[in-house]
Order: sequence, then C-alpha cells, then structure tokens
Amino acid sequence: MKPTNNFHFASNVKFLRERKGLSQEELSTNLGMTRAKIAAYEIGHTKNPSMVDLNVLSEFFLISVDGLLKIDLSALSEQKFALFEGGKMSGTDLRIIVTTVTSQNEEKIEYVPIKAKAGYLKGYADPDFISQLPVFDLPHLPKDKKYRMFPTEGDSMLPIPEGSLVIGEYVDDWLSLKNGELCIVITKNEGIVFKQVENKMKDERRLLLSSLNPIYHQFEVLVSDILEIWKYNCFISDGVPTIGDHSIHQVYEEIRDVKMDLKRILKKVNA
Repeated sequence: MKPTNNFHFASNVKFLRERKGLSQEELSTNLGMTRAKIAAYEIGHTKNPSMVDLNVLSEFFLISVDGLLKIDLSALSEQKFALFEGGKMSGTDLRIIVTTVTSQNEEKIEYVPIKAKAGYLKGYADPDFISQLPVFDLPHLPKDKKYRMFPTEGDSMLPIPEGSLVIGEYVDDWLSLKNGELCIVITKNEGIVFKQVENKMKDERRLLLSSLNPIYHQFEVLVSDILEIWKYNCFISDGVPTIGDHSIHQVYEEIRDVKMDLKRILKKVNA
C-alpha cells in the first residue's frame, strides 16, 4: 500500500503565523529558529520537520502536533478552531460521522442497545460496527439532520422514566450548545451519559453535566474526553412519568412533619 502524504504542515505554519499577525522574522525570534528555516517550512521545502521543531511550534501556537500535520486549519470555522486551539482536540476528533443509509441514500436512525453500549465507545467511528446496529425510521424527524437512539439506565434523569430510549440529534458544533440543553454525551472515561449541560467549552474547554434528579451531583468532562454529543430530541418509553406526584407527596410529608414539630414546641412552651 502506498503511503499517503496529505500533510498540511507548510500551509498551517503560514496560516498560524499570519493569524497572530507576525512576520517570519518575528516568529523566528519567538521560536529561536532562523528566518530561513521558517521560510523553508512555509513553502514546503522541508518535508520532514524535526520533532523538536514540531513540539516548539505546537507549544507556541497551542495546536497539537497531529493537528499541525494532518488538518487544514485554514478551512476550519472560527467555532471549530476555538475548540481545536489549545491542543485539546487532535486531528482525529474532527471527522465526518459514520452513518447508515438505504439504497436510496436515505439516512436511518441507529439504535445502540444496552449490550452494545460498551462497544460503542470503540466502534462509534467504525463503519463495520455501526452497520451492525439495528435501524429504524421516525416520520416526524427532519431528514436533513442525523439522529441516533440510546437506552437510559438508572433514575438520574427523572421525570424521564428509567429505561427510556432517548433519541438525539448529532451535534457537530459543540460551541453551539446552550446551557440547560439535554444531551447524550459520549465520553472516554464516563461512558455514555444522558445529562443537562452547562457549556464552558469556549473559555474553559469543558462541559458541566447535571442530572434532572437533584439527588445526583454535578460533574465535569473535558473536551479531550468527549467523543460525540447528541442533543435530546425525544424519548420512547412504556412507563409514565411520576416525579411530579412524588414531589407533591414529598411536600405534603414535609408540611406534616413541620406541623408536628410546631405542636411539640407549643406543648413544651405551654407546659
């Protein structure tokens, strides 16, 4: 197999230098390199930059070495560049989603069953893995968006019933997420979680995740730990949400307890 040579190193060095408003001379001074070396890098005369130079450039521009080599940074939107900058995302993180289509080139909704959830963390970008998932259609969903369905476990997202099947819309631009939105977040360390998000990606490179059920604590995930994000669209369940009834019942019990405490206090005062 002939190796590919789709490196964007030369154009990226020039793009990043100009983005910072630096001349070749100024960049060479900042990096401790000669201007001639910078010029050679930018016009592609140096086919194999040293690892030392790659690391120096990576640290100065806050771009991963992988990104310097493989991604055409000038083609990224400002939103994606903001996520990419800081070395938190590598070139492999910016990808076209793997999907299932019919013979008429219509996208299907894949279902990730519980038994496939662990495998999904490794197979989410594998066409063979995705092609083995069950697929279905829902007529009310727009055809120009990508959807996938995931099972929920536990009671952290009540009033959405435990065991519901949650359908999410694929999120390409993570910076577009609004605080309070419900999302299925695919993470390297926490697995597949269905939570309410607080978006701190632009400034802090992280998401804060909260459960609808207040007994569960909020936690954070870093951008570097996130594989995919799917924004909540709807859920399917054979159960009926009951958290409202439970909440009212709990309030009644608390009022009753307060009344009993007051009666005991008044008895002591009047004794």
